[in-house]
Amino acid sequence: MSNLFDSDSPTNLAEYSVSELSGSIKRTVETAFDQVRVRGEISGYRGPHSSGHAYFALKDDRARIDAVIWKTTFSRLKFRPEEGMEVIATGKVTTFPGSSKYQIVIETLEPAGAGALMALIEERKRKLGAEGLFDAARKKRLPFMPKVIGVVTSPTGAVIRDILHRISDRFPVHVLVWPVKVQGEGAGEEVANAIRGFNALEPGDAIARPDVLIVARGGGSLEDLWSFNDEIVVRAAAESRIPLISAVGHETDWTLIDYAADIRAPTPTGAAEMAVPVRAELEAQLAALAARLQGCMNRQMDQRRQSVRALMRALPSLDQLLALPRRRFDEAAAGLGRGLALNTINKRRGFERVASHLRPDVLSNRIAERRQTLNERMARAERTVERLLDRSKSRIDRAEAILASLPARLKTQTDRGRERLGNLTRHADTAIRHQLTRARAELSAQDRVLQSLSYKNVLKRGYAVIRDEDDRPVSQAATLSAGTGIAIEFADGRVGAMTTEGGAPPAGAKKRSAKLAEPPKQGSLF
Repeated sequence: MSNLFDSDSPTNLAEYSVSELSGSIKRTVETAFDQVRVRGEISGYRGPHSSGHAYFALKDDRARIDAVIWKTTFSRLKFRPEEGMEVIATGKVTTFPGSSKYQIVIETLEPAGAGALMALIEERKRKLGAEGLFDAARKKRLPFMPKVIGVVTSPTGAVIRDILHRISDRFPVHVLVWPVKVQGEGAGEEVANAIRGFNALEPGDAIARPDVLIVARGGGSLEDLWSFNDEIVVRAAAESRIPLISAVGHETDWTLIDYAADIRAPTPTGAAEMAVPVRAELEAQLAALAARLQGCMNRQMDQRRQSVRALMRALPSLDQLLALPRRRFDEAAAGLGRGLALNTINKRRGFERVASHLRPDVLSNRIAERRQTLNERMARAERTVERLLDRSKSRIDRAEAILASLPARLKTQTDRGRERLGNLTRHADTAIRHQLTRARAELSAQDRVLQSLSYKNVLKRGYAVIRDEDDRPVSQAATLSAGTGIAIEFADGRVGAMTTEGGAPPAGAKKRSAKLAEPPKQGSLF
């Protein structure tokens, strides 16, 4: 605070700078309202800022105040702020000198009574129900006898012990427990992740896939059960492909997961009873069904036995069945002798009728008829042979005429062949001359190329080639020693020489020099 006075000021009021005035107001407000509880409706909430802080406002029907929740405080809240939610905020009032605004820094946040929570639950229920998450058509039937049961609950509470004890008493099966928090910050996310984690298991994995899921928690207040009203938990329960039993709270406690689950149990113990049948009851029922089946089989056998006996009484005796066939057999045996005699007489009469037609004159007539038919066929065969001979003779005459004219034809064809052969010979000679001409031209061109690439053209310009005793070109002086015979090849010939540097020339150097002086003979290219 400044204590300076302007001598020209008409009053004796103290003069403040803007920063001093803002700081004084800030200290006054924070001192007067360092701990307050404010009830109001959340407005303008858009979730945590990228910095982790949350900025929104609290309002009622006549006023509005800005609010902020710092990052460290936001992570400890039991309830997440939501737009339109009526809450009771505890904190201190402060100012923001940069914009001449005041706000409340919230330290704790709680719903403004059960009425507000119930209203929020009803709003969520209408919203999720409109999406069809609570439809009965989505519900799945529980398996009658599951092999594996998955339980999503706290591993330290009495709920898991009650469920395991009840399952062990009724029908012992394999139980998988996914430990989660069932109350407080992050409980809803853990429950949703557990449901989705069980559904992510596949048959045949190292961890068996459950046949039934139980989401359980003990009783508590509405605030204690609030995690099971989270939208993420409800959606995970509705999306579960494994049948899910909701066992949250006592029989009078209802949460939104109860509507999305396939079946709701009043208590965790009731969920265990719904999941598995009673083994003793099944065994008793099986024994009763087996006894009923045996009794039915015995009664059925008695009825069939009585039916067979009734049918046996309705059947005739063996003598009655064989009486008629026996009588027919006796009558047939009695008439067998007369039948043989009549059959013999009939056969004899037939033989006599056939024998009456076998007279000599009849046979002679038949032979004459057969001979006449044979003569006629022989005459026809002779005429056929004569016609065939005439045809063959005419064919032979035509062949002789063709053979007679064949020399003239052959001569004509020979003349034509000789003329064609002469033409072909002339064409072949012409083609060979052209081919030789082209070959000579190509050979001349190759010879010109060879001459242009020959080292002798370089020799004509005044250069020489030094060769050693083995007629190999020498490219470096270091390869020659004193007294070594060499040959120097010029463009017009070779001369022999002896290297003079060093000792005396070795024996036979002259002979080798003379040999190197003789130019090698070049063979013909053709």
